[in-house]
Amino acid sequence: MPSSIAQEKQQLRDRIWREMEYLGIATFPLPCKGRIPNFLGAEIAAEKMRQLEEWKSAKIIFVNPDSPQRKVRENALRDGKILLMASPRLKRGFIMLDPKKVYGKEYFASTIKGALELGTAIEVKDLPKPDLIVEGSVAVDTKGHRLGKGGGYSDLEIGLIKRVFGDIPVATTVHDIQVVEMVPHEAKDEKVSIIVTPTRVIRIDL
Repeated sequence: MPSSIAQEKQQLRDRIWREMEYLGIATFPLPCKGRIPNFLGAEIAAEKMRQLEEWKSAKIIFVNPDSPQRKVRENALRDGKILLMASPRLKRGFIMLDPKKVYGKEYFASTIKGALELGTAIEVKDLPKPDLIVEGSVAVDTKGHRLGKGGGYSDLEIGLIKRVFGDIPVATTVHDIQVVEMVPHEAKDEKVSIIVTPTRVIRIDL
């Protein structure tokens, strides 16, 4: 990675984390630095996601394990969808949750602890094809470029899934302040096709 791009990415991450805390937008867990930041309105964005045709028609949804997408995971289970998620930092590979098996425990199952306890560990070769991928972001732009927290795990997760199954719609839920003019990017970075904030839905032609 050219160091200038890496530096620009880190500067943008630091700016977003700083602004979200300064403006009181970031919520538990704090501090948000080093994380996919949880934000005021995350549950509203999750409900907006629920209205998308891609969501309604999906039978299997892959969602990242971070805090701002917890409600997205809960909604997937409540809506009767198979939920796939990566364990944090992919330490335990992938987890599959069957809504029938966690009925009445959807909230707990949507947490990392609950998913590890109630879900089934699954290898990449055994993953069913997700109809929709939902990721968290530190920042995104309206061309679909996405910035994660810097670990590279999200690009790895999406890359693994796309290598097996081909193109799948990728959505992200973020606060409006996280939608920026331009995210520094490289050709290898995975892009999103749908951005959902508490106030709007942005669709991107990739």
